[in-house]
Amino acid sequence: MNFDDLPPPEVMCEGKYVRLLKRDKWEFASRSDNINAVVVLAEFEGKMILVDQPRVAPGCRCVELPAGLVGDEDRNATPETTAIKELEEEAGFTAERVERLGDFYASPGMLSESFTLVRAHGVRRIGEGGGDENEDINVHLVARQDIPSFVKQKRAAGFGVDVKLLIFMNF
Repeated sequence: MNFDDLPPPEVMCEGKYVRLLKRDKWEFASRSDNINAVVVLAEFEGKMILVDQPRVAPGCRCVELPAGLVGDEDRNATPETTAIKELEEEAGFTAERVERLGDFYASPGMLSESFTLVRAHGVRRIGEGGGDENEDINVHLVARQDIPSFVKQKRAAGFGVDVKLLIFMNF
């Protein structure tokens, strides 16, 4: 397929945060303003920092890595500055520096949204986390080798699991 031969995307409908597009015969969703995300791999005292929070789309709490939208509040934000902001806000930790690991698509057959995966270095606790006044986030410190059993327990309790946790699932 030559993408240059396709017509430009046509907006079928758009809300405040999401839009539905059509390009030739393909339909897909994107975030409004083409905002993407950053996802943070952070370890503290030998344990990975995970969070869970309610997610409306799947209708359940989901276990995830700390993450956030880049540029939704500050147009000059970068994946690195957003990663530190979200790590502090969601989990109560900060980092001395952030290393970019690459850009990825979570569901490229349906979504144009990508995320930048980063690794936090020099992680230290600065607070409780829990998110801002609009969030209800629980923080979990889980050893890498325990993540598969942690995920199994959370699933049994009715939690959803973000696809990015496949990194730790040892398939």
